[in-house]
Amino acid sequence: DLGGGTFDVSILEVGDELVEVLSTNGDTHLGGDDFDEVLIDHIASEFEKTDGIDLRKDPMALQRLREAAEKTKKELSTAQTSDINLPFITADASGAKHLQLSVTRADFEKLIDPLVERCRGPVQNALKDAKLSPGEISEVVLVGGSTRVPKVQAFVKEMFGKDPHQGVNPDEVVSLGAAIQGGIIAGDVTDVVLLDVTPLSLGIETEGGIMTTLVERNSRIPTTQSQIFSTAVDNQPAVTVQVYQGERRMASDNRLLDQFDLKDIPPAPRGVPQVEVTFNIDVNGILSVSAKDKATGKEHSIQIQDSSGLSEDEIEKMRRDGEAHAEEDKKREELAKAKNEASMLIHQTEKTLKEHEDKLDEASKEAISASCEKVKQAAEGEDAAAIQTALQELGQASQALYEHMAAAAESDAPADAETSGGDDEEIIDADFEKKE
Repeated sequence: DLGGGTFDVSILEVGDELVEVLSTNGDTHLGGDDFDEVLIDHIASEFEKTDGIDLRKDPMALQRLREAAEKTKKELSTAQTSDINLPFITADASGAKHLQLSVTRADFEKLIDPLVERCRGPVQNALKDAKLSPGEISEVVLVGGSTRVPKVQAFVKEMFGKDPHQGVNPDEVVSLGAAIQGGIIAGDVTDVVLLDVTPLSLGIETEGGIMTTLVERNSRIPTTQSQIFSTAVDNQPAVTVQVYQGERRMASDNRLLDQFDLKDIPPAPRGVPQVEVTFNIDVNGILSVSAKDKATGKEHSIQIQDSSGLSEDEIEKMRRDGEAHAEEDKKREELAKAKNEASMLIHQTEKTLKEHEDKLDEASKEAISASCEKVKQAAEGEDAAAIQTALQELGQASQALYEHMAAAAESDAPADAETSGGDDEEIIDADFEKKE
């Protein structure tokens, strides 16, 4: 879809009565207006060469140039040459000046070549998100007046290895689609189902400021996704669920949509409570988020009306922001996860050591305590590798403690005991931070 100001790509899977959006992408600063601007610059530069006057500094002359450029662009979609004739375009001391210039299709295509090439990135990204190759696309439907430009159509053929579909009018197809969707919403059209996708990822903030994603970008809607989380400290009475939208790995770098508290969680050691967080997006794109304490059944939920209320410009900016900071965010996420792991292992080790300290010799206890301190010191820094090294050393120092626990468990187990796999749900290794 290449209109006046934006370029959008949608990959669809079309069945007899079902249209599913597999992925979307685009460039919110690319369109036919940009084609006009490079043509205006060309015309103005040619006139300045011959007459020494820059028409771009004259608002009235510039408006006439803009109208002439758009007319020339349209003519060159069907003709090889377009003549521009603008009498009395400006004047100087010698009198009135007239602009006469011929522009060939080859000239125009050379001017817009960098702009057409910018279409390649969004197309490739859309294909990547849909997990498809260009050869797997059966039809390419062009939308918007700028797709009439032969250079654009040649790009489509080069990119996909086939001519674009000619069965629809590029100027009418959007209004036709909007009419069908309106009929679906009103209930007047019942033989077609359109399945859209989420433009950005949705998730919550978990310990360490990490963005834990529940609904990935380009997920088909309607959709429902749930994960089990737990508490970050002993006897934590409440959790705060902060809902974010975006592609950054750290929650604070994304868009905060809303937040709420789930209170009155019964006292329990950290990691024991099970809080089920559920994201539901309905066919209208309205997001509902709930958190439920599985032990008590207590639940709190909110509805977010504007989860899809961003403009195309804002969505594209957030996507690019995620790509631009990918490496930096990966390092920050690794550090946060290392600190989370350090906190959890120190807590478990110190608690277990206190319970079994009378069964261990002093050398073992001192080695474990020293390793715990080393992990704490490493976790105060910003080096994820140093934290992991300290954790490995703590694991080695705690070997005697683990061996004692295993021996004690074996001696206490009944002779006829059988191992049961159980049916407990998986708890995500990402706790809620403590709510003050």
